[in-house]
Amino acid sequence: MSVNLNDYREQLEKIAPELVHTLDSTFQDAARSMSPAGLQEYMGGAKGLADLGRGKELVVAFLEDIPQVVKECGEDVIRDCINAAMKLSSMTSGEVIALMIHSLPTAARRLGDPELLRGYLSLIHQLSAKASRGLRPMLGIIDELLSKLTLSGLRRWANFGAEAYRRDLNNLVKYFALETADSKKMLQKERRGTLFIDTQRKLNFYLRALWGRDFFLRPTAADYEGFKPYIEHFVMHLPDAVDDIDGVSGLELYRAQAAHLAAHIQYTRAPISAEQLSPAQMFFIGLLEDARVEYLAIQAFPGLQKLWGCLLTIEQSQDVEHKGLLKLEQFARSLHDASIKNNDDPLNALADRFHQNIAEQAQNNQFSWDLGMELFHLFAEQRQVPSLRILESIRLPYRDDNRFIWEFEEFDFLMHGAEYIPASQRQVRKYVSAVEMANEVDCELAGDDAQEIWVCSTKFMPYEDAGEATVSFNEMWGKAPVSESYHYQEWDYQVQLYRPDWSTVYEYRPKKGDPDDIDNILKEYKPVAHRIRQIIDLLSPAGVQRVRNMEDGDEIDINAAVDAMIAIRMGEQPNTRITMRNVIKNRDLAVTVLLDLSESTNDVIEGSDKTVLDLTREAATLVATAINGIGDPFALHGFASDGRHDVQYFRFKDFNQPFDDETKARLAGMKGGLSTRMGAAMRHAAQHLLKQPERRKLLLLVTDGEPSDIDERDPQHLRHDTRKAVDELWSRGVMTYCLTLDANADSYVKRIFGENNYTIVDHVDRLPEKLPTLFASLTR
Repeated sequence: MSVNLNDYREQLEKIAPELVHTLDSTFQDAARSMSPAGLQEYMGGAKGLADLGRGKELVVAFLEDIPQVVKECGEDVIRDCINAAMKLSSMTSGEVIALMIHSLPTAARRLGDPELLRGYLSLIHQLSAKASRGLRPMLGIIDELLSKLTLSGLRRWANFGAEAYRRDLNNLVKYFALETADSKKMLQKERRGTLFIDTQRKLNFYLRALWGRDFFLRPTAADYEGFKPYIEHFVMHLPDAVDDIDGVSGLELYRAQAAHLAAHIQYTRAPISAEQLSPAQMFFIGLLEDARVEYLAIQAFPGLQKLWGCLLTIEQSQDVEHKGLLKLEQFARSLHDASIKNNDDPLNALADRFHQNIAEQAQNNQFSWDLGMELFHLFAEQRQVPSLRILESIRLPYRDDNRFIWEFEEFDFLMHGAEYIPASQRQVRKYVSAVEMANEVDCELAGDDAQEIWVCSTKFMPYEDAGEATVSFNEMWGKAPVSESYHYQEWDYQVQLYRPDWSTVYEYRPKKGDPDDIDNILKEYKPVAHRIRQIIDLLSPAGVQRVRNMEDGDEIDINAAVDAMIAIRMGEQPNTRITMRNVIKNRDLAVTVLLDLSESTNDVIEGSDKTVLDLTREAATLVATAINGIGDPFALHGFASDGRHDVQYFRFKDFNQPFDDETKARLAGMKGGLSTRMGAAMRHAAQHLLKQPERRKLLLLVTDGEPSDIDERDPQHLRHDTRKAVDELWSRGVMTYCLTLDANADSYVKRIFGENNYTIVDHVDRLPEKLPTLFASLTR
């Protein structure tokens, strides 16, 4: 494939005459860093932007700046940059779009990763809708912002300004130009100690000096609690920023993390089988495997003993949830340094065996497996095995999550099973147009064994009706893709132990309906919508509030100072509280609304022609309108189950998705069926919720009955498991609240969700008006 510049020259030079002398050199510069396919996309994008008619600055900026972006992040981001510019064209001026394009080389250089750059483009698009007047000043100082903030910090800084000043446009512009005290204060709050991008080059040289080879390092947004470095496809993923720890600088922490990950890559000859191991057992084995690879690294480079030791011996607080965690941390130190002893003789004996045999067994990770299982059994005999959540909070700041050392055979069956399928013979799924489907498809009714599956990107209707209504080929024979499996433990109240990896959750793609149905709901509930607007005004963040009459405020309160001077002149005791402080009032809340979609939701309500599912859909629509107006990040998810092996999970709206026609179509297509395995669905919903950076997290469950499933005859089993799931989520910072439509729920709902964490809706037809009001009372 070759790209001819003359195919684009006339149109580009017509829109921007100054390109006459520079277009050839710009094209040659781009050709050096792009493949023919990338070059074609690049020139096609420039031509498309020229067709927009938004000014020559936009086209010139694209042609000059995108090659620099490609050098930093690869040519796969060209399409994302074009799409971002096209989206902005309907929301802001061509000058602002040109500023966005000009900011991309800086963003690519400072973020250093294609995914983070896509996140930056997504942030720009969000701000164009929420705070369009702030875009221009922010893009003008983007160099300063990205030199101090990670992408997550920039997002929080920008979102705060957009929420705090959305009704004060003058101060909104000043905030995004870093001209207000609140803007600078928020910048300082979000600023992190050491950015990855500032140390990446040093880390590359550091690792190359040690092992004489290159390692691939990438920054990853560490914007949620419990993030750990990890290795995936031999790429080392480090946090995009770290803070100093007890006198250890951020650079030293990065070196410790990078050296530990590199030791895993360098000294792991074969993965360890995870077959028939619980997550807790895998954690204990991983602790020994960490010590093994660090021993080998220290033998080659003795200086690493001091680097890792200074982080392992940091004095930690004794205030932990489980005393077993303190013993594990001390045991990890004793594995690193033989002079450190434990307060437990069996642990000392195990550490001594490690040091006595490691020289002979250093190349054998079976040694880690054996000692790790012994360590697990020691803790199990003493009934001191912490939960997996507590284990993962172990305070060893430079260690990774150890996913690299494991081999999960059950997930590799297709690739490593009895029959190997060459790449040329594996099934391919293609999305094609209706014309291609009509003229070129060989067999529209091919089975699952077909070598190539074609999916029509638009509705392709057959000539004959299928039953009473005409349906598309996709609906008749297509199969929606299913996610990978997610395994969760389940509490067995009879033996008072967890059943490890007992229930399996799959995420299914929701079917779509008519988004007009959702708009009709909003029209039907106009009086409730008026009440929702009052809720929005009541709960919307107040932004910046001025607190007066303070002794140690941020600035002088002129009125109070004048009153104090008058008192002094009159010989009276003055009021010393003459300062004031600007206090930031904002909502720090993320919400997941989890809908029960079991078969019972198809029941028609007595005295009405609506089903429970209809009312659930209406309630979800109204509460989504309320939360969307307030500005809290929220998700709308649903679940049903067909036994423990198939808990079906549907994501109608995720946190980063707008409440638009796409989301409304998924809500309109919501269906009810199957059973209610509540605990597994709640644990899975919490996994999504815990990744949100907000401090407060709420899981709002809407159900019409108690937990039940077809493979559980004991009605108490799933009740106890759901209660345990509520406790687990609470310990991780997630509040769970249940809105039940079961009039007979008094017998079980209090025992499951607690004294004040549920509401029983006696009149089901009042659910749509109840849910937004309930949300307001919970998050006030």
